Amino acid sequence: MPDKDHVPDASKRDVLRQQGTLNPRARHVTHPLFQDSEFFDPRDLVQVKYEMLREVQMENKSVSQSAAAFGFSRPSFYQAQSACARDGLAGLIPHKRGPHGGHKLTAEVMAFVDEARRAEPSLGILELGRRIEERFGLRVHPRSIERRLRKKKPR
Repeated sequence: MPDKDHVPDASKRDVLRQQGTLNPRARHVTHPLFQDSEFFDPRDLVQVKYEMLREVQMENKSVSQSAAAFGFSRPSFYQAQSACARDGLAGLIPHKRGPHGGHKLTAEVMAFVDEARRAEPSLGILELGRRIEERFGLRVHPRSIERRLRKKKPR
């Protein structure tokens, strides 16, 4: 009879991926704890970072050796250490970097873009960017405008 608490490898990987905690460098984890263990999983980024920090703090191991054994660089170790000191274990969970979505290209701005393109179909992206800045006081990168326009096109 299968163990009801056992999670199959594929589904655990899927859960880690959905949570954003799948370790992209799992194959670089060479620390003995993570070799042939049912508990320690090199794919679990939070667990790997925690054990790396714990080893340096509690076992007085060198940062360089520990970072390498857990698949990280020294700067990555210090980033994890700082995040954990600031936010606790939650600091070890990766966060998306940069803005999330086209926050400048609001519905109002895109309505302006659509209207401008209807009036002048040959209007280029650079000119659209200039007009957005003039009208709304927003500097928008031309590639952001291109991406948004591409997203709107029916396929």
